[in-house]
Amino acid sequence: MEYKDYYGVLGVARDAKPEEIQRAYRKLARKFHPDVNKEASAEARFKEIAEAYEVLKDPEKREKYDRFGQAWKARGTAGGPPPGFEEFRFDLGGAPFGAGGSGFSQFFEMLFGEAARQRGGWATWTNEGRGGWARPGANRESTLRLSLEEAARGGVREFQLQTPDGETRRLRVNLPRGIRPGQTVRVSGQGEAGHAGGAAGHLLLRVELEPHPRFRLDGRDLHTLLEVTPWEAALGGEAEVATLDGHVRIRIPAGTSSGRRIRVRGRGFPAGARGEAGDLFAEIRIVVPESLSSRERELFQELRDASEFRARR
Repeated sequence: MEYKDYYGVLGVARDAKPEEIQRAYRKLARKFHPDVNKEASAEARFKEIAEAYEVLKDPEKREKYDRFGQAWKARGTAGGPPPGFEEFRFDLGGAPFGAGGSGFSQFFEMLFGEAARQRGGWATWTNEGRGGWARPGANRESTLRLSLEEAARGGVREFQLQTPDGETRRLRVNLPRGIRPGQTVRVSGQGEAGHAGGAAGHLLLRVELEPHPRFRLDGRDLHTLLEVTPWEAALGGEAEVATLDGHVRIRIPAGTSSGRRIRVRGRGFPAGARGEAGDLFAEIRIVVPESLSSRERELFQELRDASEFRARR
């Protein structure tokens, strides 16, 4: 147990004003917080800074400290955290919780809230025998590549994950129906190990879709090509179009040109947890035979000679 010069810890004069003490604390806390400073001594230094600030920010505690000097430790406040400061627990994504020190907790969140939210967890400082900051492990990120059909139907999917130490881990993930590229699936507890008893981080799987030979996804709408003959385009008719879960028959209006899109409502990509399924758009492309029989050639020549239609003006 030793007397600590809290003014010296914060680097301020003994007659420093509260705002000067606060500025000094903020500057030092940013510099020595264990999530920011990875030096071995940073953790102990940060706790010392926090201890000094907890006393000097409080007018009553500061008055006693100034009054009793060396006798301060006899009153149970030197050499360790002051009364009511034995444990702080913070929810780094939101409001502080736990025993005492709410002002310090709020100030902590103000200083480190953004970095803490990126880490996605909480931190605990305790004065138990082991001591130290209990921090959750960092989240890990990976890519989960799916076919369009796998993303549409969802369900359980197994895949292998290579850990940083070279271990191959097999995981099972239950995917929601209609998950789209760019969305993230969280696998709890499969990130990096926690520090000093903290919980393990999470594995964040970012979904990517493999190219599909038939469909193009746009939001929840699917786009596909429908090839038709010249006489189908001119006279109209019906055609069968593939979807993700079977086939549908659509009507081709007479006088259809290449590039026209025919819409099939509700047969696109399935809806997720909220919203509606997308639509299927079949884009018309007129195709002609690569080679013609003698009769076909005659008929096309008759059509050419008889028709007054001109594609180019």
